[in-house]
Amino acid sequence: MYQQMIFVNLATNDVAASRKFFTELGYPINPQFSTDDCSCVVISDTIIAMLLSKQRYADFTKKEIADSTKTSEVLICLSAESREKVDELVEKAVAAGGTANDDVQDQGFMYGRSFEDLDGHSWEVAWMDPAAVQG
Repeated sequence: MYQQMIFVNLATNDVAASRKFFTELGYPINPQFSTDDCSCVVISDTIIAMLLSKQRYADFTKKEIADSTKTSEVLICLSAESREKVDELVEKAVAAGGTANDDVQDQGFMYGRSFEDLDGHSWEVAWMDPAAVQG
């Protein structure tokens, strides 16, 4: 079966600062697809975040670019392998300059937290008990 990839394109005010932020979270940068205007963050084999300067982002759309510190443009949710990994990633994000959302979602079988990156993009991190998924 063909494995689709997801490329999340996000406008950023400072590509270098955003690159540093995501490397501090533990994600590698693919230099083959990174320039001064763009940073290719490898989240997994099938998920890539393209952090684009606003000028470069504007090359791909005729719409106004959202100010993600004031409006919600997208909610990105990443899975985690445990509750502890959820907390670890959010704590890394805060240490790297991001902002934690204080709302913890704990439903027993599912646990999640969220943070905003340097540009205000919302990132959720969630763990779900595999037994709950198997039904």
